[in-house]
Amino acid sequence: MRRLEIVYFICLLFCFKSISLLGQNIIPHPNKLINKGGFLDLGKKVNIVQREASEEASLLKGYLLEDFNIVSQEKKKGQFKSITLKVEKNKENELGEEGYLLDVNDNGIVISAAARAGVFYGVQTLRQLIKRNDNSLTISIPRVYVEDRPRFKWRAFMLDEGRYFKGGKVVKKMLDEMALLKMNTFHWHLTEDQGWRIEIKKYPKLTEIGSKRDSTQIGSWPTGWKSNEFDGKPHSGYYTQEEIKDIIKYASARHITIIPEIEMPGHSTAAIAAYPWLGTDRTPQNVPVAFGGPMAVQKVLNVTDPKVRSFLHDVLDEVMALFPSKIIHIGGDEVKYDVWRNSSKVMSYMEEQGFPSPAALQVWFTNSISNYLASKGRRMMGWNEIMGKKLDAGADEKDHLVEDNLAPNTVVHVWKGDLNLAVQAAENGYDIVNSYYAHTYFDYDYKTIPLKKVYDFNPVPKGLDSKYHNKILGMGCQMWSEWVPDEEILGRQVFPRIAAAAEVGWTDSSSKNYEVFTKGLPYFFQRWDRLGITYYNPKKMTSNAN
Repeated sequence: MRRLEIVYFICLLFCFKSISLLGQNIIPHPNKLINKGGFLDLGKKVNIVQREASEEASLLKGYLLEDFNIVSQEKKKGQFKSITLKVEKNKENELGEEGYLLDVNDNGIVISAAARAGVFYGVQTLRQLIKRNDNSLTISIPRVYVEDRPRFKWRAFMLDEGRYFKGGKVVKKMLDEMALLKMNTFHWHLTEDQGWRIEIKKYPKLTEIGSKRDSTQIGSWPTGWKSNEFDGKPHSGYYTQEEIKDIIKYASARHITIIPEIEMPGHSTAAIAAYPWLGTDRTPQNVPVAFGGPMAVQKVLNVTDPKVRSFLHDVLDEVMALFPSKIIHIGGDEVKYDVWRNSSKVMSYMEEQGFPSPAALQVWFTNSISNYLASKGRRMMGWNEIMGKKLDAGADEKDHLVEDNLAPNTVVHVWKGDLNLAVQAAENGYDIVNSYYAHTYFDYDYKTIPLKKVYDFNPVPKGLDSKYHNKILGMGCQMWSEWVPDEEILGRQVFPRIAAAAEVGWTDSSSKNYEVFTKGLPYFFQRWDRLGITYYNPKKMTSNAN
């Protein structure tokens, strides 16, 4: 009899754990969720009580009205159910800056956190918990207790607007979806070979010339780079500094930091088209219309010229004046070393300075930019080519002879190559953001990177000793836009894969469950239908939009 009681007790524990994990389908899934049973009827009106969370209370009022037609008022006491938002700084050791507690009981809802960001993320969980009953006359929320905090502090989505300008309305829509998914970093790729998208007042031609091209190569992934078709339509667009300030303010209210990316020394043809003296041959150049094939043009900055380096300092000064982020991304990927090798001035400089390879020149240049940013209180970030390592099997070893080390305060953004290089970088003290392309590149089709492959990504590379795990800041997912000319295609490529990426960044591996994750998607499908956002439905194998 005693043995039966023990077995029964173990079964109860297993069932309780299953209920606590599977009872509510929230994305990203909370790391601790207890379903207490029953529901709280919210009614059509609620009181909002806040302590040091006035901005979050204001956003909550908007969410309740827009999503559920619930009218709310800020009152400490009232005849309606209350939602209490409060910052309790003494909970920082327990919850960190982004964790939160959420308790739904018979008296109302309480969200508490050590900082405003945690309160905000508790509100995002609340939005997914609220249910409209079948008759649509009453609105209820399950009685649950949630204790939650993120696995990683860097949870990013990158939008490439260098290839195709999308505009502030689209960016704000993306920021809204990121916020609901508890993503906290918007990586904004603003300059490319095919377009310069940020106003720099000291160099107006960057946008007068660099933001425009006469036509655009047409194609789709993965064959588009070989396409000989062009649309024949001019494409242009850029953000004024005032528009950028507005978007930064919008993101900040949603606890999203914007990391600007200004590409250097490669992917800089649009800048060189505006100011030909930036390039190695100083010859006039149109903004490229092709992304690949024989018509593709990829110029490289002449970093041996002090005037070019002064130009970059000037650009970065204006970028830093706009963006409060502590980190500035400088790209650094896919530099065409042949351009430097074909320049007698660059080769002479390399010989004078004793640089054994183009990669050594790039590391020297990158460190100079890192030092400049550090002098302004910022940190440099770049794709992992900035380390000077050979990432492609077919690359020439001679191009990657490097004696100097990358500046120690650099954030290395891993996207390709042997992941053992990422392990070595972490062991050598570098902070890492892991965006390994095979799991995080949303320009790839769903056959190549299906939803589950995104979900299964682990940003901590295999073989990394646990004592270095804190060097992995987190992960990012990327929307490269060569073949994404409009918002409809953008939506289909991003949604719902961004939801899987969000759970990778937030939820502990032990709390992840792909089947549970997919059960949370209908909430988002209904939301995206209502908002007219195109998305890809893995079950229907089709795209959907209003």
